[in-house]
Amino acid sequence: MDEPILDCLVIGGGPAGLTAAIYLARFHLDILVVDGGKSRTSWIPCTRNHAGYPDGISGEELLQRMRDQACKYGAKIEAEFATKLEREGQSGLFTATWGSGEARARTVLLATGVSNRRPPMDEELHDDALARGLIRYCPICDGYEVTDKRVGVIGSDSHGVAEAVFIRSYTADVTLIAPDAALKLGAEDQRKLKEAEIDCVDGPAQAVALAGECIVVDTAEGHYTFDSVYPALGSDTHTQLGEMVGAALAEDGCFLCDDHQRTNVVGLYAAGDVVHGLDQIGHAMGEGGVAATTIRNDLWTKDPRWREPVEELEQAESGS
Repeated sequence: MDEPILDCLVIGGGPAGLTAAIYLARFHLDILVVDGGKSRTSWIPCTRNHAGYPDGISGEELLQRMRDQACKYGAKIEAEFATKLEREGQSGLFTATWGSGEARARTVLLATGVSNRRPPMDEELHDDALARGLIRYCPICDGYEVTDKRVGVIGSDSHGVAEAVFIRSYTADVTLIAPDAALKLGAEDQRKLKEAEIDCVDGPAQAVALAGECIVVDTAEGHYTFDSVYPALGSDTHTQLGEMVGAALAEDGCFLCDDHQRTNVVGLYAAGDVVHGLDQIGHAMGEGGVAATTIRNDLWTKDPRWREPVEELEQAESGS
């Protein structure tokens, strides 16, 4: 516990966490990013929805550029997965723990995101299909790329229906496939599918092969070949660390925050997909900027830090 107390510990190194890190470092704050390397952005082979990159950019390249930018201004990044978060009662300081160490901080920003539930298929096959755009997870991001293509949507509830109907605005060839058994839908969902002229196929379903530039799905009704498949199986929100210190959750399981990304726990903030909102890179980056600015202002309110004259700073750095 001899390490200096951080101004802010950022947990999660996706677009929200790294945007916040850039802001916080440029606010001259002492910060650390702890990143388990599981950002969904790293899955993206090429995003053309992100402003400023008309020809697209891979998710991993975008993240690396953001890491480099944060480090340029003094942020430090630990490639670790935080497993525990505690808050001291009297001081209000936070202690986070990971495999090789721990850190104490005045504030914590949770940008821990969500994980998509994968369809039933071989992991190596899944990753190959994902890299080639044969498996896709976000029609808002890349629906444009399946314009007039054959698209399968794996999902059995209203979420699957909503995704299939959304994709129907890009192509006339959409098939909704049950992941486990026969589709069981209410009258309203059935009406939506009929109105949109979306075909339905009973499961169980399993993506079994890649054939050229297509993906083959085995179902109870036979083999189907698609240009892309969208799993609409839901996602899991990573709120465990916040819950350890009493952070409240909204009805959808995301962190409940005010308009400035504050949770109900003083000194604890959240941004990105772990907060209710549009799960998009641009939206996450915006929340990261809001959270970082709020953190700076909240710290300043408690402990204003006036910049020293240049001469005194140079003397301090030289040790004289």
